[in-house]
Amino acid sequence: PPEIPATSETGARQRLELLHAAASRLGESLDLTRNAEQLVGMLVPAFADLASVDLTEAVLVGEEPERFVTGSPLRRVAVASSDGDWPTDMYQSGAHFRVGEFGSEQLRTGRAEVLSNLTALRAKLVDEPDQLRLLLPERATSALVLPLRARRLVLGAVGLWRTGDRSPFEQADTSLMEEIGSRLALSLDNARRYTRERRTVEALQRSLLPRRVVRLTAAETAGTYVPASTAAGTGGSWYDVIALSGTRVAFVVGRVVGHGVNAAGAMGRLRSAVQTLADLDPPPDELLTHLDDLVVRFGEEEERHDPVGSLLGATCLYATYDPIERVCLIAAAGHPSPVLCRVGETDAEEVKLQTGPPLGTGGQPFEPVELRMEAGDVLVFPSGDPTAPAGDRLLSAGGSAAEGPGATAVGTTAPGAAPGTPDTSGEDTGGAGRDALVVREGARAAAARDLPLRELGERMAARLRERHRREDLALLMARLGAVPGENTAFWELPADPGVVARARTLTSERLAQWEVPEELVFGTELIVSELVTNAIRYAGGPIGLRLIRDRKLICEVSDPSQTQPHLRRARPADEGGRGLFLVAQIAHRWGSRYTPAGKTIWTEQHLDPS
Repeated sequence: PPEIPATSETGARQRLELLHAAASRLGESLDLTRNAEQLVGMLVPAFADLASVDLTEAVLVGEEPERFVTGSPLRRVAVASSDGDWPTDMYQSGAHFRVGEFGSEQLRTGRAEVLSNLTALRAKLVDEPDQLRLLLPERATSALVLPLRARRLVLGAVGLWRTGDRSPFEQADTSLMEEIGSRLALSLDNARRYTRERRTVEALQRSLLPRRVVRLTAAETAGTYVPASTAAGTGGSWYDVIALSGTRVAFVVGRVVGHGVNAAGAMGRLRSAVQTLADLDPPPDELLTHLDDLVVRFGEEEERHDPVGSLLGATCLYATYDPIERVCLIAAAGHPSPVLCRVGETDAEEVKLQTGPPLGTGGQPFEPVELRMEAGDVLVFPSGDPTAPAGDRLLSAGGSAAEGPGATAVGTTAPGAAPGTPDTSGEDTGGAGRDALVVREGARAAAARDLPLRELGERMAARLRERHRREDLALLMARLGAVPGENTAFWELPADPGVVARARTLTSERLAQWEVPEELVFGTELIVSELVTNAIRYAGGPIGLRLIRDRKLICEVSDPSQTQPHLRRARPADEGGRGLFLVAQIAHRWGSRYTPAGKTIWTEQHLDPS
């Protein structure tokens, strides 16, 4: 192979060309491995026959390098050989190893060094086969070791070898490599900082999301998060699954404006606000109205402070599902529609929503949509900003995604692409259509087969990662369930003091049919007696009494009053005021929610009292 002479005008010109190539090519990417591959590609065969780049484990995960000592772990991230075959007696690309005393001393100096007498070095390391694999390929005749340092910290090392009858390295070569190495070290340190920022944002984002799989009677859900291809696009998408009273469940998905750590923090604030409002259990349109008012207030405070991480313009979709009535209510604030595939059907379609404005921007009402559902129906809720460019929008609100040619099934790979290889070729004008196709296919697969949703979600995520993404994505898949009719009982009672005894009798008889443990029967009778008595005394009729046998025993008493009950501590001389206190002591959890006809007070008890 051609080599660069140490002297002469030709040699000087070739060295300048190599320096120019290093200056123009190193640092183009913020990927650590890509920078290392660029370097070995430049040096082989022009400067060496074999080249490798090894980086410390801390650098590879974006952490600040620690003091380099003997035995510090490294990983080989890039290799190149003039004949295309890397020696089998050397550590291969991707190998992990530890540096011995000799190698550690070389790296701590910070200076490039030529190893001219390889025969003597082999004899010195004869009892250290790991170090021989690291430093001395069998066919090498000359070696040069270049430490990679930034801010006096060791990032890794470059190893160069010449073979055959090629001229050995000379001391003049060390100054050239130190200059190139300084450029590489700077590029690697920038890439390391970027890696740390991206990992921090993604870790914060994932920590603010709920657990990936949730299994309730109402639904089995699986969440999938697909980060953007760069840290600049990560941080805004989120989802949540909230268990409500009466075996119901809420599905939430949204996106905040902006990216990075500030957007992730804003997302956490929005999610906390939704969870707090959901605890009051309003219908979806009412919850979004309260959330919109909160965002407006937050916006007024942000005008007086730093507006970074603003919630203004955030989108949110909130849906509730009742597995007893099998009704789903959905409302959206500037958010894309979910995809619905009914059990036994092969077509998946977007739910037609009247989407309201993004949070904090409109002041218009949010219109809910009511859907009749069956057990086994599947809903897929995507995140995404409907105002984003088409190439980055997962689904546009109310839009239709074309299933264009060249699209492939969930879990498969596009023709000519390696499995799991992301397409980073640049803009993808058909990306939105392909994303929509992936979502539709995932919904159909979930409705047609009883596969775990987590497995389907991972397949969808793999497909969604195949193209370059400027925005992160969150997907929430839900396979709906139902409470069997024999596990519920409902009675409507008049506001007559005489029905209290009847309510206790109805309760005990139904609990006996359900074979509820005896120790729960007395407590449940007492709960029913107190709640029905309060309804008769303070609200009037009609009164609804419902029992639900699920993972817990649920008791609900409904009345036409919208006055919420509250606990208070009765004084010793008071004749009343202890009923709700007794209910709270007996039940595991209790609460109340507004209904169109009044309110419902509910309690939950563990079916296994132990």
